[in-house]
Amino acid sequence: MSDAVEQYNALIEREPPLLEESRDFLEAMLKEVRLVFGGRLLTPYLRPHFVTRAEWQRITNACETVWSAIEKVGQMAPSDKLMLEQIGLTDEERVLVAVDPGYTDVSVTSRLDSFLTPSAYQFVELNAECPAGIAYADVAAEIFLQLPLMREFQKSHAVTPLYCRRNLLDALLKIYTQVRGHGEQPQIGIIDYKGLPTQREFEMFKEYFELHGYQATIADPREVRLRDGKLYHDDFRIDLVYRRVLTTELLEKKDECREFIAAYMQQVAVFVNSFRTKYVHKKMLFGVLTDERHQHCFSEAERAAIARHIPWTRRVEEARTTHAGMQIDLLGFIRQQRDNLVLKPNDDYGGHGIYIGWESSESQWDAAIDKALAGDYLVQERVTTSRELFPFIDQNEGSVVMIEQLLDVDPLLFFGKVQGGFTRLSSSSLANVTSGAGMVPTMIADFRF
Repeated sequence: MSDAVEQYNALIEREPPLLEESRDFLEAMLKEVRLVFGGRLLTPYLRPHFVTRAEWQRITNACETVWSAIEKVGQMAPSDKLMLEQIGLTDEERVLVAVDPGYTDVSVTSRLDSFLTPSAYQFVELNAECPAGIAYADVAAEIFLQLPLMREFQKSHAVTPLYCRRNLLDALLKIYTQVRGHGEQPQIGIIDYKGLPTQREFEMFKEYFELHGYQATIADPREVRLRDGKLYHDDFRIDLVYRRVLTTELLEKKDECREFIAAYMQQVAVFVNSFRTKYVHKKMLFGVLTDERHQHCFSEAERAAIARHIPWTRRVEEARTTHAGMQIDLLGFIRQQRDNLVLKPNDDYGGHGIYIGWESSESQWDAAIDKALAGDYLVQERVTTSRELFPFIDQNEGSVVMIEQLLDVDPLLFFGKVQGGFTRLSSSSLANVTSGAGMVPTMIADFRF
């Protein structure tokens, strides 16, 4: 998107008063709406991430084709012993996924984290369980469109934001109707632990749901109760759970959350997403997709999309496997190919426990391999990343500086269809908001003719 970016950056250089006005406006609005994550401004940039309409179509086609293969894994895994073993569900997780949630979708709302370059488009992982960022991105997009710089830029470009809060609400209601039928309007519970950095996003969703006529509450799973065959947060009845608490974190406090878990087991409320997302949320999903033993399960188009967009992935263990059609000793390969590999825990988030080979010394890499062997880890091939210059507000100095940022493009899918997305930015190799990165809305930019 060099032309649009160059024109926007040229506008910054040409119109210093617009830059100052935009900086003051953005800071004021971010604070007013409290667009924060863990106490820091979430979007301290003065430009969204622009993509062309052709690029967004390319992203959409890749996501939806790969998703059709992911959906197959979710449907086959319960009865496929090899797939199930590779995915790595714990005994407690197996109890939860055995419960029929009342609908067949393995993941109603999901996010594919990816990198887009002119020559490649590759995914690094799937968040199928409870993807964050939807409300943040929508509110940020509303603010960005009002920036004086953006208003001037729109004289030469038609800019299309990619809003998704409505898609999320529609998806929740569609599943509720599918499970419960048409009847009384459901009351929504947004469920996660108290005190998390994402608390403000929960508040944004609550405001949005209520604006559209649906009563909502934000509840800690430890504080909900079963009463008379219903789920309650204090005196608020919860019919529809927008589940934001991760399964692993829920099970860590399962005794304190027993009534929330019982509500799912007894189908007292409709849960979205269901716990069956664990079949595809684990990072070893990519190991299943890139394993030649499963290729017969996918269509020709799906196999081509997997080869093009999914990085080679394997569980870290003493084994022989294949890479690029060749038999390899896995551990020997991992040690030799440090500059092209990354080690990740199978089920964690926020950049925790990730070891980047090309940023590690030989001794650090050997230590990382030992740790991976002692836990549930996978090895993944390096993907091609992209970087762009962004105008960044230095909150210490109050100035705007141009900094190069890594771009992690995050398309949002509902029922396997791309409806929007946002972009995370970082100065490091980990573009993760939890580990300190920021985010901007993704927008389609078309030249006005």
